[in-house]
Amino acid sequence: MRCGDRLAAVKVFIVGSGGREHALAWRLALSGPQVELHAAPGNPGIAGIGHCHPVRADDLEGLLDLARQLRADLVVVGPEAPLVAGLADTLRHAGIPVFGPSGAAARLEGSKSFAKDVLLAAGVPTARALLKPQAPCVIKADGLASGKGVFVCLTADELVAGLRGAAAYGGEVVVEELLVGSELSLFALCDGTRAIPLTPAQDFKRAFDGDCGPNTGGMGAYSPVPGIGRREVEELVDLVHRPVLEEMARRGTPFVGLLYAGLMLTAGGPRVIEFNARFGDPETQVVLPLLEGDLLGALAAAAAGDLAGVELGIAAAAAVTVVVAAGDYPAHGSAGSEITGIAEAEAAGALVFHGGTALHAGRLVTNGGRVLNVTGVGDDLAAARARAYAGVGRIAFEGARHRTDIALAASTKEIAARG
Repeated sequence: MRCGDRLAAVKVFIVGSGGREHALAWRLALSGPQVELHAAPGNPGIAGIGHCHPVRADDLEGLLDLARQLRADLVVVGPEAPLVAGLADTLRHAGIPVFGPSGAAARLEGSKSFAKDVLLAAGVPTARALLKPQAPCVIKADGLASGKGVFVCLTADELVAGLRGAAAYGGEVVVEELLVGSELSLFALCDGTRAIPLTPAQDFKRAFDGDCGPNTGGMGAYSPVPGIGRREVEELVDLVHRPVLEEMARRGTPFVGLLYAGLMLTAGGPRVIEFNARFGDPETQVVLPLLEGDLLGALAAAAAGDLAGVELGIAAAAAVTVVVAAGDYPAHGSAGSEITGIAEAEAAGALVFHGGTALHAGRLVTNGGRVLNVTGVGDDLAAARARAYAGVGRIAFEGARHRTDIALAASTKEIAARG
């Protein structure tokens, strides 16, 4: 099952239930009618294009049994927790092809201190670790925190709150220097030795407009990023991804899957601020609509350990995603509130990916913090942004809220650059 090969009756099994998994299912369904999509546990959006099964993403044995029953040709793991727990190992040991790193390789996301050690050994520039917490700095929970375990501390009071917040996740706390610059998310498909980059994206972590409020899993994203073209992307992959792949292979834990580098573009050059061992959410919702080529073949080739000859293109377009979240997110989610307007948003030209939804008595209702991801695609960021927000304006549920400034500065800059 290689890029460009004729595929027949391919069973693809996606693990997860969020907007990222819905976007993956949507994009893989475009591979053709021969693709049979399955997901566990999935969501109502995925159910519209595939088959959902009531197995939790943290039930490793249940997922293995289901993959065997389905005779899955490829398993694509969405969330980080099952990867860190060793789901890919469980599947590979059973002879089931899987796109996702081993538990040992997924430590790049599962432990920030481990990732820091790998970066230093590989000679990749990153934020400097601080022996003593002192503002200004950044406090991070060492383990998994669903994107919410990072605290930027500019004052002594924020430092106290940050240390308390990071400690609440359990485990160690990492203290780093505060880097100043613009953030960039860069994905690369990896087969253990090779890395194929996808289009870069920028996400919006803070809960409220103007980058105010607590960190979240992400309130929106856009791609492409002005000033970061193909040449710059290749330079970044040479600087970050490929040396890390070499170091991981040297340690006997080759990385096979999606290596997501969260970068800070500082005045002194790019610095790695975090690694994720899977597709990012909500960046996936803007990266995949711009992807050209055989994604299914590329994922299968990476899973087989051989990306040689695989090529993926990027459309000459732009995409913007706006997250429609629960009113109290990230502190609390929403459950049971009826959702309306999705069909109208799609009729207006938006893509709507389900992040936290459920069906109850035949009604679509809220079931999480980041409920929906509304994506607009257009010739440029301004057009994509307009389409995304037109879709958001048609969607409603009790307490629904969203940021109004996703991609605003970038689209304004893009317009100004054109004169």
